[in-house]
Amino acid sequence: MSAYLAYAALGSLAGLLAGLMGIGGGLVFVPGLLLLFHFQGLGGQWLSHLAIGTSLATIMPTAVSSLWAHHRRGAVDWAAVARLTPGLLLGALLGAWLASRFSTEWLKNLFGMFLFLVAWQMLTGAKPSGRARRQGVGLYLPGGVLIGMVSGLVGIGGGTMTVPFLSWQGKSLPMAVATSAACGLPIAMAGTLGFMFMGAGKLSAGATGFVYWPAVLATGSFAVLVAPLGARLAHTLPVGMLKRLFALLLVVVGLRLLLS
Repeated sequence: MSAYLAYAALGSLAGLLAGLMGIGGGLVFVPGLLLLFHFQGLGGQWLSHLAIGTSLATIMPTAVSSLWAHHRRGAVDWAAVARLTPGLLLGALLGAWLASRFSTEWLKNLFGMFLFLVAWQMLTGAKPSGRARRQGVGLYLPGGVLIGMVSGLVGIGGGTMTVPFLSWQGKSLPMAVATSAACGLPIAMAGTLGFMFMGAGKLSAGATGFVYWPAVLATGSFAVLVAPLGARLAHTLPVGMLKRLFALLLVVVGLRLLLS
């Protein structure tokens, strides 16, 4: 029971931050699941793989909820989603395959370094300038593959890369964010299938490959329930200050992962 309460708390935190600051749940899910699975004695030598695969599966319901909310506002550029999706699917599967070739320690360190990059982007507000923008349909396939591969490798929905890419393609920031939310679903689906397949036969008791379903159900449900609250609070709380504080927290978590 205590494990389910911990999953519910993790899902609530991820949903709140997703709604409040527009961040992907994987930035919260992966380090949280690493900690919880470690205390539960789950995963063993596959600890990082289990956390990343479970994170991708948990992102699916939150991606559907976010996608639908943006679609109702007419903010999603579905043509861009269609162009990116083939590359995202291929890249996410490739990321899952690469992850299966690495040790859990290597993956943990990789995620820690990725957190540093996200924290740097949040603290500096780095984004493509208008002069740097490049538009071209031919860039969507390689861009999608790269975004999907990194996302599948570290267990995120890809928003930290998809939004800058779409901005680089000349999309407005609100449209880039909404379209990125829609792109999170194919990444999560392909990544989840990849981790299920690559981990087949390695774990059991509630897991399909590298996806632990009790955690998926508990964290995903609460993330979807709490995300609308975060979206409402975004209109009353100082989101800019909260993003900077969260970026500093990511640095601390990244250091903890690298040094542990």
